[in-house]
Amino acid sequence: MGRLVIENVQVGYEQQTIVQNLTIQIPNGKITTIIGANGCGKSTLLKAMTRIIPYKKGSILLDGEEIYLTNTKELAKKMAILPQTQDSGAGLLVEELVSYGRFPYQKGFGQLTKEDREIINWALDVTNTAAFREKAVDELSGGQRQRVWIAMALVQDTEIIFLDEPTTYLDLAHQLEILTLLQKLNETEKRTIVMVLHDLNHAARFSDFMVALSKGNLICSGTPEEVMTENVLKEVFNIDAYIGVDPRTSKPICLTYDLI
Repeated sequence: MGRLVIENVQVGYEQQTIVQNLTIQIPNGKITTIIGANGCGKSTLLKAMTRIIPYKKGSILLDGEEIYLTNTKELAKKMAILPQTQDSGAGLLVEELVSYGRFPYQKGFGQLTKEDREIINWALDVTNTAAFREKAVDELSGGQRQRVWIAMALVQDTEIIFLDEPTTYLDLAHQLEILTLLQKLNETEKRTIVMVLHDLNHAARFSDFMVALSKGNLICSGTPEEVMTENVLKEVFNIDAYIGVDPRTSKPICLTYDLI
């Protein structure tokens, strides 16, 4: 059994059900990507797994314990979340924002310890954001800001990191930069990464495990080779895709597609 197990979960807003009776295990120490058409429930599922929104029925277990029974600070020591949109506040400095990730470990007046500062410095270094630690976050480029937010997630010192569309609004080079960083963190730090991506080829290239949703239902899960198939993409996106093999990574790649 994986550390994070979703069993018969149903999630929605008020009277509308978005995710239908979904059961899946998230592999430990791997990169998992959730794919699907707009409105299929990708972000909703991610928010339920991180306790941002409640689920109507079923259970989500982390280390065998229902996440809604877990102390909030203790849960924040196990999982970090990078939402789709972030608001850092005007004028907030990079180092100050990153330091907020140490909140679950702070006591009393919340002063940073020597250990806190060592972890902050490490996170700034590994994300290549140390050079602008004293700059305002809102003065940075999109790619730089995204790396700063990842640094904040890292200083939480969690084994699981959730990211909702971390490459949105970034150009091709910065998209690759962010995904390569996440891959490096997975390989060198053994972090479990769970993310939502729109780009199928990026999902296949950087993932060990993929989850394909359609209208709130699980269509397929498995390796990129198992999920990135003509039949699965037809059911999930209603497209007639032609799948090849990436000559650089040997991962499946969608070369072209037509609407059905």
